[in-house]
Amino acid sequence: MMSIDALDRAILSHLSQDGRLTNVELAQRVGLTPAPCLRRVKRLESEGIITGYRARIDPAATGRGFEVMVSVEISINDLQTVEELEGAITAYDEVVEVHRLFGRPDYLIRVAVEDSATFETFLTTKLMALRAVARVDSHMIMKKLKTSD
Repeated sequence: MMSIDALDRAILSHLSQDGRLTNVELAQRVGLTPAPCLRRVKRLESEGIITGYRARIDPAATGRGFEVMVSVEISINDLQTVEELEGAITAYDEVVEVHRLFGRPDYLIRVAVEDSATFETFLTTKLMALRAVARVDSHMIMKKLKTSD
């Protein structure tokens, strides 16, 4: 595992806030000249610490402003069934985040759709139709207080 120093942490902090910073801007912010700053960024990328860059999109502007956290418990735990379930869940366009958990529930899923009717259709025709699903609890998101996006 690679060692990360204070300059690397500063680079990561600035890039996580604004991934579109130019190398010159980033170098100025962390107190380096551009060439060593670029070498550090490339090293962080090649070591897999920086895994990519992306745009943050307003979900409401794209018709996905209705978000629900769904906890799922499964009744079948053999490897093949779990792999099929996870493959199906991660393939759904409505699913924007999935976590397999220790204990109960087995999964925590964030779903983003247009409205409650669309969510109901997703829940009843896709998620609850998976044979391993034993229990589903839905929690509509009232307000986001902090995100890692």
